Amino acid sequence: MTDAAELPQPPEEAQAVFGELFPEAVRYAELLADAGVKRGLIGPREVPRLWERHLLNCAVLSEVVPEGVTVCDVGSGAGLPGIPLALVRPDLKITLLEPLLRRTNFLQEVVELLGLDHVTVVRGRAEEVLGTLQPVHVVTARAVAPLDRLAGWGVPLLRPYGEMLALKGDTAEEEINGARAALSKLGVLETEVLQVGEGVVDPLSTVVRVVVGESPGGVRFAAKRAKAARVGRTRRRR
Repeated sequence: MTDAAELPQPPEEAQAVFGELFPEAVRYAELLADAGVKRGLIGPREVPRLWERHLLNCAVLSEVVPEGVTVCDVGSGAGLPGIPLALVRPDLKITLLEPLLRRTNFLQEVVELLGLDHVTVVRGRAEEVLGTLQPVHVVTARAVAPLDRLAGWGVPLLRPYGEMLALKGDTAEEEINGARAALSKLGVLETEVLQVGEGVVDPLSTVVRVVVGESPGGVRFAAKRAKAARVGRTRRRR
């Protein structure tokens, strides 16, 4: 089996991108290459390209995340893009949202080992935490689902006028075109495709940016949020 011994040396760009937390980025790469493979969180064939395809590809998402905001990484899996983003942006408050126990266990271990005090791990599906998780400024995601389905999970978690940033591939424009009706029902006002990582990754990372209006998720999710808030208040009074 491929293991940490096959992890290549970090490219020069990595030190510049991760700065003071470069040693923590190296440790994270080692954990992915070892425990991440053994626990089935990433495939063994990914180890030789962990830096370029995974860590740096995700870290450059920071270029389009505003300063000092709250972030929810939906379907965080092995922590991509949430942990690389946390390593380059200590100004953010990040929640790693993941439904599978073995993955949340791994994420919690990584967060503790790397001392990421601004990161919280939550086990659950997006639709389950609606109303209990505080709405966030930004939702991030990578390789979770097609855009229409992903937006249905992520957009309702946003604050009014928040945005979802999804790392996508070459079909980003096609996904937007195919999801327009669904996005409109979810209260989305604006979509665009961004390229990030100039001078760091080749090819550049493709990001679909989805901006919502004052009712993230539309009318249906506004009702769900209100119901969840009422249930929460009732529980706290007991």
